[in-house]
Amino acid sequence: MDAQLSRSDRELLKAIYRLTRDGSFAHTGRLALSLGLTPGTVTAAVKRLDERGFLEHQPYRGVELRGPGRAAAVTAVRRHRIVERFLSDMLGYPWNEADRLAGTFEHELPQEVEERMFVALDRPSTCPHGFPIPDPDVEEIPDMPPLYALEPGDVAVVAVPGATDPEVIEFLDAMGLRPGVTVEVKEKHPFDGPVVLRVEGRDRTIGEKVANQIYVRKEQAI
Repeated sequence: MDAQLSRSDRELLKAIYRLTRDGSFAHTGRLALSLGLTPGTVTAAVKRLDERGFLEHQPYRGVELRGPGRAAAVTAVRRHRIVERFLSDMLGYPWNEADRLAGTFEHELPQEVEERMFVALDRPSTCPHGFPIPDPDVEEIPDMPPLYALEPGDVAVVAVPGATDPEVIEFLDAMGLRPGVTVEVKEKHPFDGPVVLRVEGRDRTIGEKVANQIYVRKEQAI
């Protein structure tokens, strides 16, 4: 991880990466909202990172990452997900608390500690939420569509973001929709209607709004 980048720099690069996955530009106002910062603070940070070659800011369009910024963002995501896995597997924290706790100290870890954590965890492929831990030498993290993008007959493994509302997490848990669970789409009603899923041998029905808050990794049909 680039020692010249501060904690706030890495969080900004991660936010830009998330918001530009579809090829669009990230606007400073939206970045400020996602990071809980003032637009002025984000604008100053964007200008500084632009001057250092990590990103490019085009007036009236927004921000996009350059090669070094993209690499730094993916590296930061990798570290965050490894620390989450450590908190969950080694220290016993619930998966939905790992995201918050990882952010409190991940940026202070030496690179060698991160590497030893990864090895001690037996080189996991995903974080506790079900999202992939990227390889250290890649510039793209595998994309995961929302569950609602699936069609009848599709089979997929569930991932749930750490920032999901606690009430939604409680509902998903009652439905058996936890990170790492395999589901099959049985029905999908038209006009933004609900989807019927086979979850651990039972049919479960969830609405479009909730289904768009869950992400999936498609598998071969059963």
